[in-house]
Amino acid sequence: MAERDFIAVRIAVLTVSDTRSLEEDRSGDVLEGRIADAGHRLADRQIVRDERAAIAAQLRTWIADPEVDVVISTGGTGLTGRDVTVEAHRDVYEKEIDAFGTVFTHVSMAKIGTSAVQSRACGGVAGGTYLFALPGSPGACRDAWDEILVKQLDYRHKPCNFVEIMPRLDEHLRRK
Repeated sequence: MAERDFIAVRIAVLTVSDTRSLEEDRSGDVLEGRIADAGHRLADRQIVRDERAAIAAQLRTWIADPEVDVVISTGGTGLTGRDVTVEAHRDVYEKEIDAFGTVFTHVSMAKIGTSAVQSRACGGVAGGTYLFALPGSPGACRDAWDEILVKQLDYRHKPCNFVEIMPRLDEHLRRK
């Protein structure tokens, strides 16, 4: 079987924080650097406050944008009262990628032990766009990218990957 050619995807990065600016956003910087290093394109990068409606609104904006294939958010996935990123993601998901959180927990266990239980990282699909919510630490962003996303967002990864099914994510919307 012939090797597949790489297909670059367009990825938007959303940092959820009440206190960070783009200049102080180390987690967003980690993701932006890894996106570029992998050969993908940064479609947009924004910071939004820890407000459920504001997070969901930004996700919906990118879901509606044909120039965005994937959204990765960082921050707001913990257990405190201000952590509402997961709820905002679930407000917009059509389908949740349940195993993403499970695999992220497995990766995190190897790095931080049982503290991994405090993460609510999640993934889903809406409007033909993949959405992933990662914790706000640079280490968690590195782990999620290096151990999961860099492989699943690479069309050459076997036996399967997210990119190869991307054209079919919204097929239910095209049915008559």
